[in-house]
Amino acid sequence: MGRTIVITGAGVGLGRALARRFASEGETVILLGRTFSKVDALAKELGEPHFAVECDVASPDSVRAAFATIGERHPTIDVLINNAAIFEPFTIAEARDDQIQSILAINLAGPIYCCRSAIPMMRAGGCIINVGSESVVQPFAMLSLYQCSKAGLEKLTENLSRELDSAGIRVCLIRAGQMFEEGKQTGWDPEVAMRFAQGSAMNGLNLRERPISHVNSVTDAFRTVIDCSPDVRITHVSIEARRP
Repeated sequence: MGRTIVITGAGVGLGRALARRFASEGETVILLGRTFSKVDALAKELGEPHFAVECDVASPDSVRAAFATIGERHPTIDVLINNAAIFEPFTIAEARDDQIQSILAINLAGPIYCCRSAIPMMRAGGCIINVGSESVVQPFAMLSLYQCSKAGLEKLTENLSRELDSAGIRVCLIRAGQMFEEGKQTGWDPEVAMRFAQGSAMNGLNLRERPISHVNSVTDAFRTVIDCSPDVRITHVSIEARRP
């Protein structure tokens, strides 16, 4: 009997790679995304029993509605992967209100909203995976708020693991490094991208020389965490790109 796995931000990148992998391995995948057309296209590609649900994780009402919809078909879920996030370089001095609010709402409040809705639907043996970032320990430029949001997610994971231990629900943070997907573009303003690269280089990170992994390769770590024995706790996994 396959697991029921809910993935946020499933329309592109790592979320899409995870959905494709788990669906191919017999799991039932529920695809959450702010842009419904993207997750719906993926759901149609994967076929039944997989399906898409529109969900803006920054909105508590949207998250409640999404999990209510999930509950109509799957009263119990086995895995929640909090993958949805935005990654945008800017300095604090130049930050617009919407940039500040979006990063904190999507990257940190979003996983909290999703966990709150998912926990009552989970049983012993369930698993929550929060997708972190290597940026919390690397001196990237212009990523202060992104780093704060991901550092907060690490602390959330640590404390939530304690909260849910007696219920038999495991919580893990997978700290991911750089990864790529064919055809995916950042959409950043070229001037901002240049400043980001130059500032990071000044901090000792040459973005041109750093290795980068494919999104499909990163899915191995998620498979391992989900499949680990019930008497094993994995609370933190770090994935770094390397040249093979």
